[in-house]
Amino acid sequence: MAHDAIRPPVRPNNPHFSSGPCAKRPGWSLAALAGAALGRSHRAKGPKAKLAEVIERSRAILGLPAEWRLGIVPGSDTGAIEMAMWTLLGPRPVDVLAFESFGAAWATDVAKQLKLEHRVLAAPYGRLPDLSAVDWSRDVVFTWNGTTSGVRVPNGDWIAPDRQGLALCDATSAAFAMHLPYDRLDVVTWSWQKVLGGEAAHGMLALSPRAVERLLSHRPAWPLPKIFRLVSGGKLIEGIFRGETINTPSMLCVEDALDGLRWAEGIGGLPALVARSEANLAAVAEWVARTPNYAFLAEDPATRSCTSICLSIIAPWFTALDAARQAEAAKAIAALLEQEGVALDAGGYRDAPPGLRLWGGATVETADMRAVLPWLDWAADTVAARFAAVPAAE
Repeated sequence: MAHDAIRPPVRPNNPHFSSGPCAKRPGWSLAALAGAALGRSHRAKGPKAKLAEVIERSRAILGLPAEWRLGIVPGSDTGAIEMAMWTLLGPRPVDVLAFESFGAAWATDVAKQLKLEHRVLAAPYGRLPDLSAVDWSRDVVFTWNGTTSGVRVPNGDWIAPDRQGLALCDATSAAFAMHLPYDRLDVVTWSWQKVLGGEAAHGMLALSPRAVERLLSHRPAWPLPKIFRLVSGGKLIEGIFRGETINTPSMLCVEDALDGLRWAEGIGGLPALVARSEANLAAVAEWVARTPNYAFLAEDPATRSCTSICLSIIAPWFTALDAARQAEAAKAIAALLEQEGVALDAGGYRDAPPGLRLWGGATVETADMRAVLPWLDWAADTVAARFAAVPAAE
């Protein structure tokens, strides 16, 4: 083996590398929630003001154009993107980009639930589909960053500025860590639980004027549950975009979201958040260049995610295993990292090729990212003794 299985001398201060819910911001404690409006109606003046504050602080940090609407919706990012699909899709055929599990799920929604004329532009884990093949006379649904594949679109240049269809972007692991070109997008969704380390269950839905126009001019052919309804009596329900949520939110989660937003403002806003995430990716790239055990799952450096950093295991003993044993070995490596308390929830996504996944969003300190990487080599070398193929007898 290239490495002796000797425990590295330095441990990460924070071993939380989960890709959702993600690490809390540095220095976070329960004291950050002391101002939560608990035991209050979310319709009351004070709690409603907190919900509106989440919207306005999010809008400001992200640089969302003034003419866009932004609201808090149920069901995390899944609820937000499905709300957009169920209310906006129908007038045009649809192209869906599927290069990881969530994009594939939205393709299933379009094909089997909404039953729309569609194309699925697919690519295996680690690659993007041919972006030049997208037809912008159609509506297009895509993830900006593949949380389960570690692959992101490199920029918005492939999105037609004069598109006829709408661009529906699931940005759950991109918002607050990557620059999004709002002039090329019509719907952007995310959740609190990713880059700012908030709690789960609440989604954010941002709509361009073109998307609002579609909402008001299009009546879906299918029934809409109450939690999906953005229009009433032919008019947009404007209260949703002022903090009047469709269902009851957790005011404890709201307080936590506000804490994350204030922290983001305090460190320098979006430029600082992006820089922290990119620094984590750079630390991993520097290590990948010299480790014999791992490689990026994303093949093209221009498409490598700075948040959900997915790693393939390339150690010779691992690649010699059959697929079932590779899956077992990858799980064993992740379990050993968790047992040592150095990397929690670092296993690859269940549908992805066997490997590891480290969250590199803005709440993760680069010093912790650098500290955990030698442990990944140690874990691979330690597990190798249990899985390496036994040489055939002469």
